[in-house]
Amino acid sequence: MKNSQSKSYADAGVDITAGYKAVELMKKHIGRTRNEGCLDDVGGFGGCFGLPVKGMEEPVLVSGTDGCGTKVKLAILMDKHDTIGIDAVAMCVNDIICVGAKPLFFLDYIACGKNIPEKIAEIVSGVAEGCVQSGAALIGGETAEHPGMMPIDDYDLAGFAVGIVDKKKILDNKTMQEGDVIIALPSSGVHSNGFSLVRKVFDVENADLNKTYDELGGKSLGETLLTPTRIYVKPVLALLDEVKVRAISHITGGGFYENIPRSIPDGFGAVIDKASIKVLPIFDLLAKTGNIPERDMYNTYNMGVGMSIVVAKEDADKAIEILKANGEDAYTIGFVKKTDEKIVII
Repeated sequence: MKNSQSKSYADAGVDITAGYKAVELMKKHIGRTRNEGCLDDVGGFGGCFGLPVKGMEEPVLVSGTDGCGTKVKLAILMDKHDTIGIDAVAMCVNDIICVGAKPLFFLDYIACGKNIPEKIAEIVSGVAEGCVQSGAALIGGETAEHPGMMPIDDYDLAGFAVGIVDKKKILDNKTMQEGDVIIALPSSGVHSNGFSLVRKVFDVENADLNKTYDELGGKSLGETLLTPTRIYVKPVLALLDEVKVRAISHITGGGFYENIPRSIPDGFGAVIDKASIKVLPIFDLLAKTGNIPERDMYNTYNMGVGMSIVVAKEDADKAIEILKANGEDAYTIGFVKKTDEKIVII
């Protein structure tokens, strides 16, 4: 790319040579994510991937796309860009695992006010880490320089993932029965949802993000808020290999009230035992500081539960044992009953 340069374009605010440098810097991170499906290197017009369909009767592709919302603003304010990419991957792969699909590959999209190659590579290092955690390959992406549309220090990050599952293994909540158990997988923090409210409550643009809090175990507010979204793919895949799972919910924006009902069929509802939930300190601090009603907290945040899984009552102990063996401190938070009310938190 040594002969590719344009002074006129650079004068307009877009340095195409910075893009080439960013790609070179990020290649070492992308290389960590290569798996058996990768067919070429990053830098072409399209990422190629060979589908691993051996042993599948009817392979089905499952896709998910998302971003990190205004959590990106925290990364910018703290000038820490190596974890926000984990969030971008997590928000996608945690969705497709709810169908029962194994993530295959991921592509990212970064829009920035100015392409600073070292910063872009730092962002992509987090994307690569998320891909490693989920077993997905980072097979391509796009970095777009948008001068005049956003300040030079700003950027936004989004992406999408594609996974695969045999059609007969797609999770079917029609098998759900009264008395089924709801299992919680703990979250790592606020994850990537509700940050517009977080930013308002803590006035993060003007706050001392390095201030530590006893309530947060001595951690700073900024460190706590920027904790990356937990990726549940590998533990859930291990569970799916051994237990018949009725349904899975990824607890994202909308909290308990929006996300758990998405996996519950008509005629049934989830009964959640509030006392059993291991609420993380950041949510107590957020509610107290912002004077946020409890109902709003459970309708906005994960409250310490990043994913819920429904299994038959007789499979609950085994499911929890498998999840714990795979690094998840899983526990029971409720059950399924016949009712027209989709969720009740008692």
